[in-house]
Amino acid sequence: MAATEPLVLGIETSCDETGIGIVRGRTLLSNTIASSMEEHARYGGVVPEVAARAHLEALQPAIEAAVAEAGIGLDDLDAVAVTSGPGLAGALMVGVGAAKALAVSLDKPLYAVNHLVGHIAADILAGDEVEYPTVALLVSGGHTSLLLVRDLVSDVELLGETVDDAAGEAFDKIARILGLPYPGGPEIDRAAATGDPTAIRFPRGLSRASDMAEHRYDFSFSGLKTAVARWIEQAEAAGTPIDTADVAASFREAVVDVLVTKALDACDRFGVPRLLLGGGVIANRRLREVALARAAEAGVAVRIPPLSLCTDNGAMIAALAAQLMATGHAPSTLAFGADSTLPVTEIQVAGVTA
Repeated sequence: MAATEPLVLGIETSCDETGIGIVRGRTLLSNTIASSMEEHARYGGVVPEVAARAHLEALQPAIEAAVAEAGIGLDDLDAVAVTSGPGLAGALMVGVGAAKALAVSLDKPLYAVNHLVGHIAADILAGDEVEYPTVALLVSGGHTSLLLVRDLVSDVELLGETVDDAAGEAFDKIARILGLPYPGGPEIDRAAATGDPTAIRFPRGLSRASDMAEHRYDFSFSGLKTAVARWIEQAEAAGTPIDTADVAASFREAVVDVLVTKALDACDRFGVPRLLLGGGVIANRRLREVALARAAEAGVAVRIPPLSLCTDNGAMIAALAAQLMATGHAPSTLAFGADSTLPVTEIQVAGVTA
């Protein structure tokens, strides 16, 4: 086996999806995902205890399915990788415990990596060479982050992140207000398809001139959520018919406008003509459409991994570990733990030695 093409199994359990992926260097061999979304739907959002229990039940069958799809044996692996954070503490602990057990039983090196940087690594599985530096916009149910990636395995800088609700959470909450099912992202997208995005001018959080000094690249969607709720309350009080499609389209436009504007501003400020989009919310049709159109006007190239690799998955975790191995990074010790608030600048968790 060439040192630059390690065979790695990745385990991802940061939220409600049990992801097992197997890669050989930059080549995707399998990407198995077991989602507990239906179990959370009855509660209208992710319940940490339910997610952790679902991971426990899904891990072994998911590993077996991934190994079968890849056509390998566990003994063939060169390493095991796992998400150490950030994410839900209990869910992370399940994956970390399983990865340690698997690595020890197989006598294979173990790499504990950052979930958010994993989303960036997903793009290397698309086939084309990734150029650095790049600005990365990661948008999911639990995270909205803007990053400057100078090097995937050694230099990732956090430019800004959400100060309250992540974009995905905002979609879920507005869907609930509109009486739409969980998860809210796809439902808002469907409802907005026939709506007018200019019908209602909802606020763009942290986008005023007074916000630029301290929160230029931060995001806030809590005020937007409140504005939508109040607009609906006032319309109902006045007996005005509510056009769900217009409300959904106007809300979605406000979110997309803020995300794309801040991302392209970062590209301009740092002189980086490349933008990488990642995270489950990238599946939103309007976000991709606006990002591609406005980036083209600004002379910025946009990269979007296949949508199957945008949601949480184990393949991106394995891909990041494979790159760490190929560039000579030592494995993590067994002393690391789950870290729900792991900073994005900590690409690999080494663990501590006695």
